[in-house]
Amino acid sequence: MTTTTAPSTPRRRVEQLAGERVAAYQRGYLADESNAVAALARLRRGAGQEAGRLPDLWNLVDTSPLHEPFKGARELSEKELVRAEEALHAALTLWALHQQSRRDARMHQLDSRGKPRGVGAAVRRMMKPGEIDEPLRKRLVRVGSAPDLPTLAQRLRDIVLLLRREQLPLDYALLAGQLYEWQRPGGPDDVRREWGRSFHAWHDGGGKGEDGSGSSETLRDL
Repeated sequence: MTTTTAPSTPRRRVEQLAGERVAAYQRGYLADESNAVAALARLRRGAGQEAGRLPDLWNLVDTSPLHEPFKGARELSEKELVRAEEALHAALTLWALHQQSRRDARMHQLDSRGKPRGVGAAVRRMMKPGEIDEPLRKRLVRVGSAPDLPTLAQRLRDIVLLLRREQLPLDYALLAGQLYEWQRPGGPDDVRREWGRSFHAWHDGGGKGEDGSGSSETLRDL
């Protein structure tokens, strides 16, 4: 599908492109289309690695739409394009790892107010209702404390492997936008806050906090 209207910010453009890419690969993979199956196998080999290290993935993590001018939207700077490439690479390769061998379920599902699919919510869903699993919480804190994007991608890889085991989905368009944001000055703090809100947005019905998901201090380290 051709997009004619650009989202308002570079982050939203990254999210839109990531969503389109992942959704297309996911449909093909679930339909057992040979091209999509092969693409997923190639993409998952790049999970946790820096963008550009695997030339075999360049045509799969295609940022060319971000270079195209949109009516009413400014061109992205070189620095913004580099951030976008890194974010798209990480999001697509992590999705491929997540989706591997899952032929009956969509591991990329969009976040919504009623069904939060962000990183924090996904981690919270792995916990028993009404309880805080401290080792899992610490994994999320460790992800949030990553000093740079390569380390962040590696730590997210560990979370994704747990989500694959539990067959729990994640919004990879949202994640791509957050990975883009992470690279901006002040971005890590903003993303950590998003993950904290996402964690508390998951309603399991058994928590003691105002939102039913436990203490509001659960993610104080983020």
